[in-house]
Amino acid sequence: MSETDTLRIRVIDLETAGSSPSDVCEIGWQDVERAADGTWQVSETSRGARFVDPGRPISPGTMAVHHILDEWIQGVGYWRDVAPGVLRPDGGVRALAAHRASFEQRFCTPDLTGVADWICTWKCALRLWPGLPRFSNQMLRYLRRPAGLDHDKGLPAHRALPDAYVTAHHLRDMLNTVSLDQLLEWSHQPGLLPRVPKGAHRGQPWSPLNDAALDTLTRDRDIDIRFSATTEVQRRGGEVPAGDGTPVQPTLL
Repeated sequence: MSETDTLRIRVIDLETAGSSPSDVCEIGWQDVERAADGTWQVSETSRGARFVDPGRPISPGTMAVHHILDEWIQGVGYWRDVAPGVLRPDGGVRALAAHRASFEQRFCTPDLTGVADWICTWKCALRLWPGLPRFSNQMLRYLRRPAGLDHDKGLPAHRALPDAYVTAHHLRDMLNTVSLDQLLEWSHQPGLLPRVPKGAHRGQPWSPLNDAALDTLTRDRDIDIRFSATTEVQRRGGEVPAGDGTPVQPTLL
């Protein structure tokens, strides 16, 4: 499908009761659509949320994050029954999107999503707005103040539909800045961190680092740090170190 044929990208947000594949307790979605004039807009109507029964109780600690109660989710349908209708809607989607999409992809597996590609708005935010101090979904909301974002619709935070709604406004602005293909390309790569996230050089941009410090970071366990350090080595015309490229949990900014 060419980019001129794309009509809809579905932003997904999940709340969970744990980390196993069936532990989703809520899914929210908010579509971003291509308008007749070629711009991308947050849909006024194509949005929603559904509770999901994870098949086990939600711990008090998890309830304290998203405030979803056990009595709300009992008997509403298990993940494998609920997911396909949301992830593969009538008419299809050009891509799915999420902020830190690797989390949603742990639950929204290819057998549930079909052939849909993914956009990670966190990775794309690192590229488009590298001067910002932090890149969480909610921090981007208040640092950037996206046009048209209704404050109340974006609340409460840490619930599936409000979070998807906020992410959709970041995605809309991204799509109206660079091409869809560019966002997909960035999303397929590790995160390009604008600053060193840890250690003696924490908070500094990559360019002032000496070669020895940079070489150490090209061998870090974190794939995003390795990728960012290696990108700086390449910018300097240096030789890229060998590595296995094994993905690990990214460092939060």
